[in-house]
Amino acid sequence: MVLAGKHALVTGGSRGIGRGIALKLAEQGAQVAVNYLANEAAAQATLAQMRACSGDGFIIQADVCQPDDIRHLFQTVEAEFGTLDIFVSNARPEAPTFFYPPLEISLEQWDVALDSQAKAFLLAAREAAALMPDGGRILALTYATGGRTGSLQPWVAMGAAKAALESLVRYFAVALAKRGITVNAISPGWTEDSVLNSLPEAVQELQRNWHGGGWTPMRRLGTPADIGKVAALLCSQDAGWITGQVIYADGGASLMNSEVAPEIQLG
Repeated sequence: MVLAGKHALVTGGSRGIGRGIALKLAEQGAQVAVNYLANEAAAQATLAQMRACSGDGFIIQADVCQPDDIRHLFQTVEAEFGTLDIFVSNARPEAPTFFYPPLEISLEQWDVALDSQAKAFLLAAREAAALMPDGGRILALTYATGGRTGSLQPWVAMGAAKAALESLVRYFAVALAKRGITVNAISPGWTEDSVLNSLPEAVQELQRNWHGGGWTPMRRLGTPADIGKVAALLCSQDAGWITGQVIYADGGASLMNSEVAPEIQLG
């Protein structure tokens, strides 16, 4: 129970990767505030799973695209917990709200992506830091590949938003270093029970077969539990010398050379 006595907030914590992180933090002893946008039943299910593994916490509805909601979110955390040791910025809007190529995307769709990532993190990290004692932990979930490539055209808004988010992580890491508060980003590879499962079944199977065939050297997709374990490691006391970094949690997929067929790379 290395996080016993700690208090955490996970945005978008009701499902997928957010749920995996919330459950692992609770399993290690933290009390966890689970933020959700619309699916209260999923949030309640996550809270029930946390309690089943001897954890606890509460759920709270808030839209991280709305500054007033972010302020209310942290006011509620302060009222419930009194303090905050861990903040995980994970919430992301559903793909149909931003998933359009650069020649078609509207400014409104662009704003949804940027507001949910860069602006939300800017505001939330400041609120979190104000509640944190020295030695706190701030994490952001990114997709670093989408921020540095351009082939998945409809990802343009979220790719730009995640790139801005990663930059903010570095700036906050420097700003908060003197207090011993670490700020890092986790970049999962393709993960089950996440955005993957909102895609057509044929696309899902293509991804599973592609990564299982070797594009991920560990020959499988990730799981929310995999990412939860990485988050817990970065939240531990022993990780206090790691800050301002993007940690790839992808089974080695980011090590592959996109210019060479995986059959040649893997021998």
